[in-house]
Formats: sequence, structure tokens, C-alpha cells
Amino acid sequence: MAKVKITETVLRDAHQSLFATRMTIDDMLPILDEMDKVGYHSIECWGGATFDACIRFLDEDPWERLRILKKHMPNTPLQMLYRGQNCLGYRHYADDVVEYFVEKSVANGIDVLRIFDALNDIRNLQSSIRATKKAGGHLQACLCYTTSPVHNIEYFTKYAKQLEDEGADSICIKDMAGLLTPYGTYDLVKALKETVKIPIQLHTHYTSGLASMAELKAIEAGVDIIDTAMSPLALGTSHAPTESMVAALQGTEYDTGLDLKQLDKIRAHFATIRQKYVDNGMINHKVLGVDANTLLYQVPGGMLSNLLSQLKQAGKEELYEEVLREVPRVREDAGFPPLVTPSSQIVGTQAVFNVLNGERYKMVTKEFKGLVRGDYGQTPVPIKPEFVKQIIGDEPQITCRPADNLEPELDKLRAECAEYMEQEEDVLTYAQFGQVAVKFFENRRNKKLHIDGEHVDVKNKVHPL
Repeated sequence: MAKVKITETVLRDAHQSLFATRMTIDDMLPILDEMDKVGYHSIECWGGATFDACIRFLDEDPWERLRILKKHMPNTPLQMLYRGQNCLGYRHYADDVVEYFVEKSVANGIDVLRIFDALNDIRNLQSSIRATKKAGGHLQACLCYTTSPVHNIEYFTKYAKQLEDEGADSICIKDMAGLLTPYGTYDLVKALKETVKIPIQLHTHYTSGLASMAELKAIEAGVDIIDTAMSPLALGTSHAPTESMVAALQGTEYDTGLDLKQLDKIRAHFATIRQKYVDNGMINHKVLGVDANTLLYQVPGGMLSNLLSQLKQAGKEELYEEVLREVPRVREDAGFPPLVTPSSQIVGTQAVFNVLNGERYKMVTKEFKGLVRGDYGQTPVPIKPEFVKQIIGDEPQITCRPADNLEPELDKLRAECAEYMEQEEDVLTYAQFGQVAVKFFENRRNKKLHIDGEHVDVKNKVHPL
């Protein structure tokens, strides 16, 4: 048995899970050089919601962030989370945008692209897989884990084999809601190891309280890599603590070989970061505990807070439990999609509407219609024809790969944002986030620093490397 490898999530998913992806590059800079000495398998530090948060809330260029991270951690593979045909946005993009985004991600410092499709529709990953292989990156393809009458070991092993055949370099079990149980994890990993010849990685959240046990059983079943987070930003809706898992495996055949003293330097830094976000109210105590309800309703932690927020705005917080019960019913109607971006938001919002209106599907969101129509791809179970008719009437369903209906759009997007472009990557920022990106570009262009009586463009200010 080879040593178990560790992917550290503290620079991406840990703070995305606990305080809405608000960690800044200045929070990270002081500890990056020490993190590079640890010997992690990889550090997940980009993609997911970091791109959106950088330009929407932090006034940071995500591409500059990536270049800084690479400069300070040259010895550690950098990893990102990528939504396949959705890139880092919330709709499907034409293949030329997807391919260019992958090319530029690798060129700016990403080594490992972890890609997923919310419906586990392999057609929505094919462009990303080809582009990653062409750019020379490591392509890690995800099984979005969920439970339903069809999501069983046979389903996941079949999908894993398809991903391997498509060109994946490794497979990630992506358990975004923390649904994996220890013995269920053991059986799944064992079956996957018998089915594919490429490495298997486990990504699971602590939401239900089972993550450490699930990871340990995965290791016993032969998993190659696990995702963990430094302890100050672990647990709750985040991940199992890095130091705890390293200590648990010390002196065994699975020993990670990582140094707890070196990890303690990292821990001390993130303890101060945690306190900063506790003090400013960004970390809500609700995300720090265990919520076993996720095992009943299969609702990821971030989706729970979003549902509560929607009900608060409507002044109907007392309907929270009823909405949670409605989520699995809506999910079944919609063909059992895994609940991960964007399907989690689509199903969750429709469940809220169903409960608030006192009548199921009296009001249907544009996104839910799109899910039923096939805009996002093929659902795990075909949706019943009578339900399709109820939601979209006589509109035809999309049965091909959705992106096949999209014309190339990169040149058009370049023309639209030409006046703001200061680097080639800006067209990709604009492609994902439209007017939010324009606002960011305008701030970047207009902001001035007054130094010694002279005005200096912020774009010319170089971040300390």
C-alpha cells in the first residue's frame, strides 16, 4: 500500500464552505511559502466560487491571484475546481470559450483541473477533457455523489469507466453534501479500484459528521488521495482536519509522511484568519456544527443557508422544515439530479416557491424549466412525460449535448469587452460574469493611487511576490 496523499483545501473549498469564499490574497500571502514546504499532493486554491468572489466582493483579479499563488508555491501542484461546460459560471458556454479557459488556467499556473458536471452527463465534460489534455494539465474527473434509486455502486463504477476511457488521469468521488457513510465509502472505493486503473481521490464534507470516518474507510479500501482542510477551517460544512488525518495515519502502512510540526506553522496562521472572520461576523456558528439532516434531505450545507435566506426575505422562516421535505420531492420530479451547482440552486428555489405558493409548480422558475427541458444535459433518470408537459408545455426537449446548439462566441465576447481588456484573460472574466466583470474592470481602470503627488494607475501596481 502506497502512502496516502493529501490535497489541502484551505485556500478554496474550506473558506467557500465556512465564510462564502471571502478569504483575500492578503490573508494567504504570509503563509504560502511555508505551505509549499509541506509536501502536499496538491493545494486546491482556485476555481469554484473563488473567481466570482474575487471580482464581485474582493476587488481582486482572479488571474493575478493565481499567478501570485504559483510564484509562492512553485513546488506544489495547484488545483482548481471547474464546472465542465459551465466553466466557472452558471450557464453552458460554447466550446471555444471552454477550451480557451482551460488553456489560460494551465498557462497561469493550474496543474490539476478537477472537472464535474452537475448531472454526471459525460457529454458536458468532453470539451474540458480534450482541452486539458492538449494544455498538458492533469485531468481529474468527478463522480458527483448522491443517493437515489439509480445512484448505486453499479451506476458510479460504470460512469468511472466511461471517464477513464474518455481520458481522465484520475477520478474524484465528489461528495458535496457529506452523504457518504463509512462502510458505504469502503464498498464504493473498493469497487472503483477494481474497475479503473487510474488513481481515486475522495472529497467529502463534514456536514453530517461522518467525513473522518468515511476517509479512514476509503483509505482501508485503497483510495489514493484524500481532501482535508487545516483544522482552524475544518469541520462543520468544511472538511476533515488535515493534521488530525495525518496524525491518525502516522506509523501505519498509510502514513502520509507529512510533518506535524510544519503543519502547525500553517495551523497557527489560519487560526488568526479564522478569528478575523469570526470577529467580523462572516463565520456563522450554524456552519460550524454537525447537521445530520443532510442525510435525510441530501441538501449541501451552502444550500441550507440559501434556503433559509430566501424564507427570511419572504418572512416565512417557520416553513423551513417544510421546504426541506419538499426538496427531495422536487428532485425526484426532475429526474434525481445530484444537488450541486447549479442544480442545487435550481431545485432548492423551486421547492421554496412550491411551499410559499401553497401549490406545487403554480409558479415555475426559468431555470427549473431549463432543467426539465434539457438545457443542462441529461438527467440521471428520464423525467416523466406528463411532468415535462406540465412544466414546459409543448416545447421540445433537448436531447443532444446542449453545447452543440451554441455557436462559437469568443470573438463576439472579445468585441463586447474590448475597451476594458488589459490582459488576454479578461475576455474569460467577462464571459463568465458579464456586467459584474464590467464593474470590476471599471473600478480597476478608474481607481488611482496618490503617491508623492502623482497619480498612478492601480493596474500598474505590482503585488508583492
